[in-house]
Amino acid sequence: MSYATSIEVTAIPYEPRTFTQLGPGLRRCNAGREGRDQVTPVVDRRTETKSYYPTEEPDHLTSAQRRRRRLLGAVTLVAGVALAAGTAWLAERGLRATFGAPAWLAVALLAWPGLAQRSLDDHVRPVAAALERGDLAAARAAVGRIVGRDTAALDRAGVARAAVESLAESFCDAVAAPLFWLLLLGPAGLWGYKAINTADSLIGHREPRWRAFGWAAARTDDLANWLPARWGGALLCVAGAGGWRVLWRDSRRHASPNAGWTEAAMAGVLGVRLAGPVAYDGAVADKPWIGDGRADLDARDLRRALVVYRRGCLLLWCLAGAVAWAR
Repeated sequence: MSYATSIEVTAIPYEPRTFTQLGPGLRRCNAGREGRDQVTPVVDRRTETKSYYPTEEPDHLTSAQRRRRRLLGAVTLVAGVALAAGTAWLAERGLRATFGAPAWLAVALLAWPGLAQRSLDDHVRPVAAALERGDLAAARAAVGRIVGRDTAALDRAGVARAAVESLAESFCDAVAAPLFWLLLLGPAGLWGYKAINTADSLIGHREPRWRAFGWAAARTDDLANWLPARWGGALLCVAGAGGWRVLWRDSRRHASPNAGWTEAAMAGVLGVRLAGPVAYDGAVADKPWIGDGRADLDARDLRRALVVYRRGCLLLWCLAGAVAWAR
């Protein structure tokens, strides 16, 4: 990938993270977790750290101080999850008590805002449209709303690849994982998951400022996405009628224990390479490639990725319907 001289980049070695870089539900602040461009609309986008967040964690903090920060982060996470899941549980109980048998419709309406598959599609399509018109500036602006990498120097292939990666990785966080927890624990499970996911995107970063305070959020998010990520990767392979070899071979090349599954599946289905060197905040993260074939993606590849994504969503809903019917 070539980078324009409008920004100064410095090559740095890529180091796999301890924590996954998974995004939240509707919007995220993900400063410092550069290993992943991941959406779950309205749009996941890494933004600058706000001044009201906890102060920086110097490297010389004692182990006791780090333990206290971990404990504070864990308490914050538990409080947020309890609030989200508890509110959803009470709302579901109230709806069932009020409406009786037709409550399933009200419960579906309660869960629907937590399933962001349409919003993700709506934010990726403008990238493809801009590339098809040959408007690189508009394509960069559109993809900049859904990824955290530097977009000002991206060429057309870089823009298309960033959008495909974001679409693939977000298939887990925006669709597969919320639906999984909805089926398992109802609306309380879905909104509890969304609280975990959002906490991870806000505080679950690896840099010193967040390492201890966000430890619980990052690890819990890894656990909450472990099974949905693998389920989602398999469904994308089914939706695209291929990609299994790349899925098994490359899913562990990603820094995240989960994000590589859906990204490798999408790369295998499309027959392209994803990931690779990426610029964040003026520095290049030399990430390993995922997939085989060409890396110079274009608008046609992005349109194909959208088709695979929609088929994957349809398969998820068919499975969800079968599970609900079996109950």
